Amino acid sequence: MERRGIDTDIAGFLRDKRVCIVGLGLMGGSFGMALRRAGVVREVIGVVRRPEAAPEAVALGAVDRATLDGPSAVAVADVVILCTPVRTIIRQIGELGSHLRPGTVLTDMGSTKRAICRAMESLPEGVQPVGAHPMCGKEQAGIKAADPDLFRDRIWVVSPLPRSSPEAVRVVEALGQAVGSRVIRLDPARHDQLVAAISHLPYLLSCALVASADALAQHDPDVWTLAASGFRDTSRLAASDVRMMLDILLTNREPVLAMVERLQADLGALADRLRRGDEVGLMAELEHIRAIRSARRF
Repeated sequence: MERRGIDTDIAGFLRDKRVCIVGLGLMGGSFGMALRRAGVVREVIGVVRRPEAAPEAVALGAVDRATLDGPSAVAVADVVILCTPVRTIIRQIGELGSHLRPGTVLTDMGSTKRAICRAMESLPEGVQPVGAHPMCGKEQAGIKAADPDLFRDRIWVVSPLPRSSPEAVRVVEALGQAVGSRVIRLDPARHDQLVAAISHLPYLLSCALVASADALAQHDPDVWTLAASGFRDTSRLAASDVRMMLDILLTNREPVLAMVERLQADLGALADRLRRGDEVGLMAELEHIRAIRSARRF
């Protein structure tokens, strides 16, 4: 895992760039707001799906101008960033690739990297693809939830491809730095293994927790009356956008399933100690886990 410092030369170089953001939901809208506030690029263009979304994006300060015409927008851009669900990103790489000029940098905000980077390999020669993933977000979706501070002090993962030029990689790193993120480089496969553990598994665990409580609520609805901050905090991720999470899970299936099996084993071991009334062993294991968590700052 390689941390990248601020690259002032590339940050200056960005001022001549026209950036096109495809998808102005939470992530794309927040990025546009942050990028425009930083004042480091020439122009920010947004691509939206609904006619009414274009003036809204401009009014909210997410873009300088917005359009429904994706091919025309990416054709004039120096940098294109895809901020849609993962499988939509993969489709858009195929749909928009032929409209990109040679030298255009294409990056993304997808939460999985192997599938996206594989799709990027098929882009026309001359286009410069670089995978990326800002490690931030909210349960809320849509541009109304956008926040220009969303990326501040968050990790921005950059996953170069073998064909990525050093200049293209530095441009993508500079974009992350411009919105206040801490940039690191990760291989796509390693990225997917790590986020399966700390992002995708917690989502499934949160969903399972809600499902278990709801099963009890079918017989005793007062379980929801008693639910307080502990349940609220541990079930928060279950409120995430389902379409977005489905794309993530299906494009990172093997690492996620491996972590589910790991969790089942760990939970089973704790349950076994509880079943046997092994107070000493259970306390030792819980104290060990508590120490691990207490030592971490996120």
